[in-house]
Amino acid sequence: TNMLSTISILAIFLLFGGSNGDSVTQTEGPVTLSEGAPTILNCTYQSSYTTSLFWYVQYLNNAPQLLLKSSTETENQGFQANLVKSENSFYLQKRSLQISDSALYYCAMR
Repeated sequence: TNMLSTISILAIFLLFGGSNGDSVTQTEGPVTLSEGAPTILNCTYQSSYTTSLFWYVQYLNNAPQLLLKSSTETENQGFQANLVKSENSFYLQKRSLQISDSALYYCAMR
């Protein structure tokens, strides 16, 4: 029998060193997806100055670690980050999730 594996993702949004009017907004709550499914997490931000945005990942019983940042066009562990300034959005996406991707994902602005 084919057992469907599910992946649980929680996106949390943080603001470091913010000033007046700056914010980072959670637009996705906890997400449960099937193995092999694509996903997109969105981080919406408001800032009065040029911002650096980051996606961190925290696996069970581990400290958060940097996954991707807005200043680079790189891919990490199959994840890609896409900064869309016209929408004030910083997306994290992956074409095919694995069970090992079950984690907390943090969007941070600095």
